[in-house]
Amino acid sequence: MAVQLGGNDGGEDEVMSNINTTPLVDVMLVLLIIFLITIPVVTHTVPVHLPRYRNQPLQTKPQNINLSVNKQGQVYWNLTLLPNRQALIKKLEHVAPMVPQPVIEVRGDANAPYKYIGKVLYACQRVGILKVGFITKPQPHG
Repeated sequence: MAVQLGGNDGGEDEVMSNINTTPLVDVMLVLLIIFLITIPVVTHTVPVHLPRYRNQPLQTKPQNINLSVNKQGQVYWNLTLLPNRQALIKKLEHVAPMVPQPVIEVRGDANAPYKYIGKVLYACQRVGILKVGFITKPQPHG
């Protein structure tokens, strides 16, 4: 490696137009070696089979009970109209001690006042039903 300091005449400094590329080549070789060593480590992964996304609507099981409330406040047990709140409580008292306890699915009319749905929820709470869910209309895709 040669370094030229100053000119031959010893007077004025001359501008050198050549660049010493040896340090640049050394750095590039070191980086190349580092990348060659680290690339197999980065690409070597553990094979894992991830679950696929799928959205399936829940099917109503026979042990699920659908309570529908229309906007007039009438309550339907599956498809049977219940005449009053006492009939609802009596049916719920019959279902509450079952093991496993069935899921009560409340389907409320969008125009029904909340007080009617609240009365159904209160009746479920009063007899000790632990699993209560709401059925809603899914949003359209796209």
